[in-house]
Amino acid sequence: MGAKMRLGVTIDYSDDFAQAATETVEFERVGAEVVGVSEAYSFDAVSRLGYLAAVTSTITLASSILPIYSRTPTLIAMTAAGLDSVSKGRFELGLGTSGAQVIEGFHGVPFTAPLGRIRETVEICRSVWRRERVEHQGKNYRIPLPADEGTGLAKSLQIINEPVRPSIPISIAALTPRAVTQMAEIADGWLPLFYHPDHARAAWGDALDAGLAKRDPGLGALDTIVAVPLYIGDNADRMLDAYRRRIALYVGGMGARGANFYNDLAVRYGYADEAARVQELYLAGEKDAAAEAVPEDLVRATALIGDETQVRDRLAALEASGVTTLLVQPLAHSPAGRIASIEAVRALIPRD
Repeated sequence: MGAKMRLGVTIDYSDDFAQAATETVEFERVGAEVVGVSEAYSFDAVSRLGYLAAVTSTITLASSILPIYSRTPTLIAMTAAGLDSVSKGRFELGLGTSGAQVIEGFHGVPFTAPLGRIRETVEICRSVWRRERVEHQGKNYRIPLPADEGTGLAKSLQIINEPVRPSIPISIAALTPRAVTQMAEIADGWLPLFYHPDHARAAWGDALDAGLAKRDPGLGALDTIVAVPLYIGDNADRMLDAYRRRIALYVGGMGARGANFYNDLAVRYGYADEAARVQELYLAGEKDAAAEAVPEDLVRATALIGDETQVRDRLAALEASGVTTLLVQPLAHSPAGRIASIEAVRALIPRD
């Protein structure tokens, strides 16, 4: 076995943040090593991460994820450097594209060239953190802006402050084969969703291999960061049912027919007929039936929900498949229960 998986927690964009922040302090105390803060068309993640930097001392703070379309690449670099500064070097930058529904529907920005924009954003961020004068002439971003596209007054600048680190870890959310190949080439970490340890190789193996073959050895090993719901105990059926509905929303209702990355992933996992049925039912408004059509194996394998033996088995499967960071969302109803579940799963994580 390799090094022990890092254990972290995730704060969802719809969580009661005041309560989540209080609990994060306790999660840190009992051994959580990372906290990931998500962002959608919600309150932003950056203000929350800044708050957490002030009330914690050792836990790594991660954005999971910041969508690239709603911020310029240099603003993303400035934000990451600022969060790294206030946390004294504890920040990790999670990036993603989100989807056309949110980017065009909420931000009013065209959802174009997602792979190219991710690559250029990563290049620009790393240049900013090295305190280079930013000079980037790509297909999607041009810095400084050429004279014929603006006032003609632009000049190359470098960030004023000295970043705490010249390189902040960057993780990228990627699901499609092309996105996974690019991620494996350029990123420090990978943020897949609905990660099935038993079918991950079938879904992404070739794409990962292609990207890793072009990877700069200086980046080190790829950190595979997987988020899962967590509940340890008997009578877990209610928790599984709620999670089943979440999968149905993504596989059935995200995007449109023929343009749903999560449905495509379920197909690559081997659930082609089931994925088509879930989408058919969900788009017809039959959400309960769509949830019932989600394969039982997909629900159980992508979660840590069950008794201690079941959770230990799933942890072993995650570790064996190459997961290096585990972000759990504890589902227990009370703060004490959620803290206890973090302690319990920490004790179950496979050791060296």
